[in-house]
Amino acid sequence: MALDKNGIARRIAQELREGWYVNLGIGIPTLVANFVPEGFAIEFQSENGILGMGPFPIEGEEDADLINAGKQTITSLPGASFFDSATSFGMIRARKVQLTVLGAMEVSDRGDIANWKIPGKMVKGMGGAMDLVASADNIIVAMQHSNREGESKLLSACTLPLTGVGCVKKVVTDLAVLEIDPQRGFILLERAPGVSVDEIIAKTAGRLIVEGDVPEMVL
Repeated sequence: MALDKNGIARRIAQELREGWYVNLGIGIPTLVANFVPEGFAIEFQSENGILGMGPFPIEGEEDADLINAGKQTITSLPGASFFDSATSFGMIRARKVQLTVLGAMEVSDRGDIANWKIPGKMVKGMGGAMDLVASADNIIVAMQHSNREGESKLLSACTLPLTGVGCVKKVVTDLAVLEIDPQRGFILLERAPGVSVDEIIAKTAGRLIVEGDVPEMVL
């Protein structure tokens, strides 16, 4: 059974390490903050100027002045700090962020990412994506395996305008966890509960390496 958006975020939360500074992009990545174990020492950063971002607020307790880069209301954790965008991007460009989690429209089997523009369609725009992919050493993409037309979003080459080249290290979709080796392609590490390897093969357009028995995700 394919994961929903919360399932993808829950799996990505397992990639976090205590003491890290982590940037969460708009969309599915913002949900990752909801699945951090209590007492787990980690700092979420948002490029609009927040360090110490918490999970989404309980309905009815939102603060309209406290938002993330996608203009969603958020919470802040004890000790959180707020600053201007220049300081925020200075942190990003100085490589102070250990992990960046981004959404994407397409990812290639060489680690290229397209996540900011669909020609002819209105989208939110580039935001901080270019700075994040240029500066981050560890990028995980959270996205659906296929688009609304059922076409694979994991390709041999991106067809949409690129955000970054050879920068994505891992992809977590509703079907699978895949590592990217630019020389070999997508390496299948885990599959969603109830999802077969054959289904993942059929829905992956880029090079896909399947080695031995592929375990199910533990969520």
